[in-house]
Amino acid sequence: MKKSMLFILIFFCSVLAFSVNYGGDLIYVMGTDAVTLFPGNTDNPSEMVCRNIFEGLVEFDSNMKIHPVLAKSWELSEDGKEYTFHLKENIKFHDGAPLNSRAVKKSLEFIIDSKSRKASIFSPFIESIEVIDELTFKIKLTIPGGFFINNLAHSAGLIMSPNSIDEYGYDLGELGKHPVGTGPFSLEEWKRAERITLVKNEDYWGEGPYLDSVIYNVIPEDITRVIQLQSGDADITSRVPPIMIDRLESTSGLTVDIVPSLRVMYLGFNFDKPPFDDDRVRKAINYAIDKEKICEVILRGMGNFSDSPLAPLTVGYYPTGGFPYDPQKAKELLKEAGQEDLTFELSCPRGRYLQDYESVLAIQGMLAEVGITANVRPMEWADYMSYLYGSADDPRYEVFFVGWSPSTGDADWVLRPNFYSDNIIPYGDNNFFYRNEKLDGLIDEGAAEVDYDKRMEIYKEAQEILVLEDTVWGYLWYLNQVVAYKDSLMGVEVLPTEIVIVKNCWFE
Repeated sequence: MKKSMLFILIFFCSVLAFSVNYGGDLIYVMGTDAVTLFPGNTDNPSEMVCRNIFEGLVEFDSNMKIHPVLAKSWELSEDGKEYTFHLKENIKFHDGAPLNSRAVKKSLEFIIDSKSRKASIFSPFIESIEVIDELTFKIKLTIPGGFFINNLAHSAGLIMSPNSIDEYGYDLGELGKHPVGTGPFSLEEWKRAERITLVKNEDYWGEGPYLDSVIYNVIPEDITRVIQLQSGDADITSRVPPIMIDRLESTSGLTVDIVPSLRVMYLGFNFDKPPFDDDRVRKAINYAIDKEKICEVILRGMGNFSDSPLAPLTVGYYPTGGFPYDPQKAKELLKEAGQEDLTFELSCPRGRYLQDYESVLAIQGMLAEVGITANVRPMEWADYMSYLYGSADDPRYEVFFVGWSPSTGDADWVLRPNFYSDNIIPYGDNNFFYRNEKLDGLIDEGAAEVDYDKRMEIYKEAQEILVLEDTVWGYLWYLNQVVAYKDSLMGVEVLPTEIVIVKNCWFE
C-alpha cells in the first residue's frame, strides 16, 4: 500500500512539473513592424509573426534540427531526387479549407509562379509536384537534394490556404494583409507601425495554443522597450541594446538569453552607380572601417569581425581573412581610383538591428578619416525595404547598411538570393546588380554536389571571389542576438536564424 501511494505521489508530482497553464495575453515589444504577412516575401520581423499563423511541412528547432509539423513522415529516393510526403490527418486552415496534398501543391507552386523575392528557394530545384492521394504527394527535384528538406523549413514553405490564393491571386500586397494558415493563431488586427494582434485558433489541430493572444507592439526606441519589460507592461523583447544587458540581468524576474546567430551585417554597394562598380573603391571602404572597434565599443561584444557573407554557424562558411582595419591602404586605393573626395549617401534602418543607427554613425566618422563624406540617411524599416527593393528600373540608393540571415542555415541561401545573376531584384535579393557567370556556376555546382567535402571546397572558392576578388559587400560583423523576457514566460525558443518562436508559450 505504501509503495502504491508513493508511486501515485511521484506520478502526480511529475504531471505538475510538466503541466502548463492556459490563458493570458503575451505582449512582445519589437523595434520594427512587419512588412508583409505573405510568406514568400518576408523579412525577419514579418516571419516571426507569420510563424504563429502559418505552418510548414517541417520546421527548425532552436538547434537547427528538422522536425515534422504538417508532414507526418517523408521518404527520399535512393537517387536523392524524389521526396514523398505523408500529411497528418484532420487539419484545417483558419477559413475551414482542408489541408491536403492539393493545398500543399498549390501553395508551393504559387510561391514559384509569383516570382516573389523568395521564389528561388524552390524554383531552381523543384521539377514538379505530383498529388498521389488526399494526404500523399511527391516532390521531384532537378538535382539530388538531401539539403532540400531545410529549404522546406524556410518561411516560403509555410502553407497558405488555397482559398486565400484564389481570392487575392497575384496581388501580393493584399495577400500579405490577409494571411490564412493552419497555425495556432490567426490575425485579428494590424495597425501599421503600431500593433499586430493575433488571437487563439479555437479549432487548432495540435496541442495548444496555451495563450489567448499574442500582441506585437511596435516600439522603435530600444530604451523604451526595455523600460516596458522592466515595468511589467511587456512580456518579451528582442534586440536589447548592449548597454542595457547588465541592467536587465540584475533585474529580478527577468531572463536574458544571448544566442549566436547566422546574421551577417554588411554595406551593400549599387554596382550600377559609379564609382561603386570599381572594386578599388569597395576595397577602400572595407579597409577604412574599424570593425573590431565598433564590435567592442558600440556593440559591447555582441558582434564579431566578419570576413565572409556566411556566418561561422552557417554550413559552408570559410574564413577568408577579410579586410582588417588599414586606413592608409584605404587612402592609397581611393587615390589610385581617382576618388580622393568621394561623397555618397549611406542609407540605413533605425531600430531594426542591434545598434544599427549608432553603428552607421561610427562608420561615417571612420570614412571621414580617409576623406570620404558619407551622408547618413536613416529610415523606418518598411520604408527602407521599399527603398531598397521597390524600384529595380531606377534604384536611388548608393550604399546601404543591412543584414542577412539564411533561414535554411545553409550556404546556398546566402549565395543564391544575394549574388546569383538571375536573382537581381525584383526576382531575388541581389539589389547590388552584381553579375558573375563563374560565381553562378559555383552556386549551381555547390547545390548539386552530394559529397560534403567537395561541396565545402566549392563554397570556399565562391567566398574567396565574393570577398577577396570582387569585394561585393562591405563586410562588417556577425551579430549575437539578445532576447529578454519574464521568468514566468515559459516555452520561448530563440533560433540562430534570429527568429523568436512564442507560439508554444504559456505563463507559469
